[in-house]
Amino acid sequence: MTTATADLYDERGDELDSLALQLHDLGGRVAFDGPIRTVRCHRDNALVKAVLATPGEGAVLVIDGGGSLESALVGDLIAASAVENGWAGLIVHGAIRDRVAIGELDLGVKALGSNPRKSAKAGVGEVDEPVVIAGVAFAPGKHVWADADGVLVER
Repeated sequence: MTTATADLYDERGDELDSLALQLHDLGGRVAFDGPIRTVRCHRDNALVKAVLATPGEGAVLVIDGGGSLESALVGDLIAASAVENGWAGLIVHGAIRDRVAIGELDLGVKALGSNPRKSAKAGVGEVDEPVVIAGVAFAPGKHVWADADGVLVER
């Protein structure tokens, strides 16, 4: 990503939505962008693992965990798989774990926080459906930009 989100917003304004939710930068890459893919799940990361094991081609996976911090939706092995498969980053409306190891990966990761507790593995949830987080719609195929200032989404 070469253009800062603040500059991008100055240039494009109403074409973009700005996520007001304050997320932590937990990956080794702070600035990232790409086309959106989505997973909606609650305390179950089987779909997250499956999607990140496929070619990312520079996409950003937006994971709507409903804001739950009760268990982690991404750990170091899943994040390493994302790097191996060419994903640009993850935006997690929930928790991750293994934050020290994830912080060493060349992957953008923004999340609400961390929790060492593992999540369920039943595969309950939805893939590539629009999700709304803090009033901002993330639709598969639209573009998302993230950096230290925040997250912008193409309307």
